[in-house]
Amino acid sequence: MPNPPKMDPARGHRGRGVVSLPAEGRKGDPPAWPLMGSATEPEASYWAALWATPQAVMWERMGAAITYEVARYCRLAVVCEIIGARPSDHAQATALADRLGLTPKAMRLLLWQITADEVAERRGVQSRNVRARLKAVENG
Repeated sequence: MPNPPKMDPARGHRGRGVVSLPAEGRKGDPPAWPLMGSATEPEASYWAALWATPQAVMWERMGAAITYEVARYCRLAVVCEIIGARPSDHAQATALADRLGLTPKAMRLLLWQITADEVAERRGVQSRNVRARLKAVENG
């Protein structure tokens, strides 16, 4: 029996690499609410917050089909946190959170990793260091 191929942890078990998501999240306005009727105020708040997360960068790449799942998650989150829900609603919300990559375990399974913009961080450090190096000089 042949040995299974060796797994490269940096590339994942299917040969694809870890996807880096920007720590600052997705830029821009959220897509239009896809469910029938308008979103309630709490749903709209969740919707806007979720579409500003790093995971939303991947959702955007997946296309329009994922917006329905995100909206369902928003609706369930409102039911679970504000209105009160049955245990089955909580279980469904947890399953959707995993499917959307919103939990640490799901991010590991999807090979998503949130990374900071190192260039921007270095710029911030350099600007602080420049000020530390400046000295006042006496006229004389």
